[in-house]
Amino acid sequence: QVQLVESGGGLVQAGGSLRLSCAASGRTFSSYLMGWFRQAPGKEREFAAVINRSGSSTYYSDSVKGRFTISRDNAKNTMYLQMNSLKPEDTAVYYCAADISSRWPPLVEHEYDYWGQGTQVTVSS
Repeated sequence: QVQLVESGGGLVQAGGSLRLSCAASGRTFSSYLMGWFRQAPGKEREFAAVINRSGSSTYYSDSVKGRFTISRDNAKNTMYLQMNSLKPEDTAVYYCAADISSRWPPLVEHEYDYWGQGTQVTVSS
């Protein structure tokens, strides 16, 4: 069992930056692949980024590649999402998720075992 808590969301102007954090407690954080998903109003939740257990490999959706950076600090049991050059279409609730499985990369919701409650990111034009 692992508990995930996101933070760092807020309101930002287009072109700005935010850094989201996902703090984990419970079982060993470094055992999990960790991902970020997002859900915009009226849309289904979609994959954004994932990082492997050591932090040496990452994978991004086309919509965020080149603008967002996922990272983790296993000593602090925390994962991050640095979001730069934000666009209004990045407005969504952002969720972190943990996956115990070994398939790489996990891109769909059902591959993840634990979820946070989400944090709202709003990008104004």
